[in-house]
Amino acid sequence: MCKLLIFGGTTEGRQLAEYCAQKHIRADVSVATEYGASLLPEGVGTICGKLDCSEMAKLINSKDYSLVIDATHPYAIEATQNIKSACKNTDTAYIRLMRKKADSLGRTVKDIDELIQVLNSSDSIILSTLGSKSLHDLTHIKDYHNRIWIRVLPSDSILEQALKLGYAPEKIIQEKGPFTIEQNIAHLKKSGAEILITKESGNAGGYMEKAEAARINGTEIITLTRPDEQGRSYDEVIDIINKAVKA
Repeated sequence: MCKLLIFGGTTEGRQLAEYCAQKHIRADVSVATEYGASLLPEGVGTICGKLDCSEMAKLINSKDYSLVIDATHPYAIEATQNIKSACKNTDTAYIRLMRKKADSLGRTVKDIDELIQVLNSSDSIILSTLGSKSLHDLTHIKDYHNRIWIRVLPSDSILEQALKLGYAPEKIIQEKGPFTIEQNIAHLKKSGAEILITKESGNAGGYMEKAEAARINGTEIITLTRPDEQGRSYDEVIDIINKAVKA
């Protein structure tokens, strides 16, 4: 009988888990955090904790999965590379679920280095919604202690990391999304941000709510475009799962 391993931690990963639970399809879902695990439905197995390539391969071999679905975040490049390698090393079928892109508004940059270069050309106040993985990179922005507000998940470890890197405690917004347009506007007003920096995380990642909030508030938005990659849509993945289960 077909058994799936879904690498999730995203809206799409949770939706796949819910679909498998409803259809009684055998599936385990791997997420990096306890918060991600708490969002998963009953009826699927849960694997919590960040895994490297060898740990992924060991997991795949131990459970004899028929199919691995990579539904990780569009910017989780290292995770996707590890999942691909683990599947190749274990000769396991791999599918990448691609989040539908949203049209980027305002200025776009291709990578974090270009973003830092752009931000260093001004003295504007910045609100970052790039998440905790970008905290170290953003310390290369001049006067970041005074200029940058960060919005991150409410986590003691993330707060500790931010403070160690020198971010001002009063400029740290710790809240869970998804955020409405109104909530994004409130954060822009609270920070006094003249620039909002964000990833092109698609509609599922709240990109349009951030973009619209920036437009209404008169805030410049700079978008870090997502890496180029190939994959399947959510509906295509569902179709593949159904065919695999019937095979």
